[in-house]
Amino acid sequence: MSGPPLAWYLILSAVLFALGVAGFLFRKSIITIFMSIELMLNAVNLSFVAFSYQLKQVNGHVFAFFVMVVAAAEAAVGLAIIVTVFKNRETLNVDEVDSMKY
Repeated sequence: MSGPPLAWYLILSAVLFALGVAGFLFRKSIITIFMSIELMLNAVNLSFVAFSYQLKQVNGHVFAFFVMVVAAAEAAVGLAIIVTVFKNRETLNVDEVDSMKY
């Protein structure tokens, strides 16, 4: 019994990554930009796990685990920064939050 071919996983990963890049480049809300970065990280994880499964090695799973750890740390720090920006500026629009001074 074999599963879907590796190319399907890689195409899905590429589509998810492209959607993340598009969201990062074209959206104006800090929250959607943040979610787009998370989507790109998950797309890379899908590629790591797909290659790891295809090659019957554990390296891809280990890399995916490290990416998840970095994403969790980024989520904690990023959400704290987003809450602070919203509290100080009362907006999450990137165009209105373009300088570090208040």
